[in-house]
Amino acid sequence: MRQGVPRRAVVLAIGAVALMAAVGVLILTSGRPEQPDAGSISLDPSDVVLVADGQRIYAEFCASCHGQALEGQPDWQRRSADGRLPAPPHDPSGHTWHHPDHVLFLLTKYGTAAMMNDPDYQSDMPGFEQVISDRDIVAVLSYIKSTWPAEIRARHDAINARAAGG
Repeated sequence: MRQGVPRRAVVLAIGAVALMAAVGVLILTSGRPEQPDAGSISLDPSDVVLVADGQRIYAEFCASCHGQALEGQPDWQRRSADGRLPAPPHDPSGHTWHHPDHVLFLLTKYGTAAMMNDPDYQSDMPGFEQVISDRDIVAVLSYIKSTWPAEIRARHDAINARAAGG
């Protein structure tokens, strides 16, 4: 009679390890937002219907923090007493235009903590995934971009081109 571990036990152990590995991968990736291709999200500040819809949606969901005139909250670059950053402006004085379209989309859809892949990160920026549609997010961001001067829009377009590898 052979000594050692029965073959069936080895097969079951290998199966259990494979199952645990698969569950681990699911746990590690389940909280991460989907990462669209850099070219798959594109703002269109020239689409008057999209921009008008975005302006209406911005007024309803965004202006209470980011301001009616996209001015943001005072001292937006300095953490408040609770350790959170105030809402930044979306006008040319802010940093919104420094980020490519797909990053702005993901930040709006999933919120800051999810974008940073840190559920403990404290931010007042919620995700809007369960609140408004992807099209509405693009509309809001297109509205914001439509308010920027031509020079800032051109710089933002260049940022998008670099992000898309072009």
